Amino acid sequence: MPDASTATAPAGTYADLHADAIALLDGWTPTSGTAAVARDRTLALLDAGPVAMSRAHRPGHVTASVLVFDATGSRVLLCLHGKLRRWVQLGGHCEPGDRTLADAALREATEESGIPGLVIDPVPIDVDIHPVSCQGPSAHHDVRFAVRAPAEAVERVSDESAALGWFPPDHLPEPLAGGTARLVAPARAALRRSPLRPAP
Repeated sequence: MPDASTATAPAGTYADLHADAIALLDGWTPTSGTAAVARDRTLALLDAGPVAMSRAHRPGHVTASVLVFDATGSRVLLCLHGKLRRWVQLGGHCEPGDRTLADAALREATEESGIPGLVIDPVPIDVDIHPVSCQGPSAHHDVRFAVRAPAEAVERVSDESAALGWFPPDHLPEPLAGGTARLVAPARAALRRSPLRPAP
């Protein structure tokens, strides 16, 4: 019998996304020791089944976020989170329509930046676990990706952000969310490694 943390979650709608998350993280080479520990803990969380992709899962759930670089690779786009009042990378919860974690990350980035034509590297650059209060105490197991914006991109602030801003990656604003700064190096490596693919 399911416990109270999973009973109301729409697990069936997340089956494909759950399978993608397991395959992606199983085959991923972590970019740091911290990311390796978070990856292993996230794979353990995914043992709960597709419900672990939903915010209804009280012990924690998988989210997706991105570090957006401009077309030149010289600036990154961050948002001033409306509730946290800290500058963070773009991203958030998975939704039933997301087919892959990269799709979820790209959808969130597009919604929060207002920029069409973003392209994403489907290989994660980091995994981070941090406490949150989504409908009560929980944790985000955040899988993070690198994204490039098109030339002459114009951002638009969403309802979830107090502000958006472009910053040199070596001079990020304060106050900054924990874990955001460590995305710069692996994101730069992703941009050098291969062309980023457009949205499906």
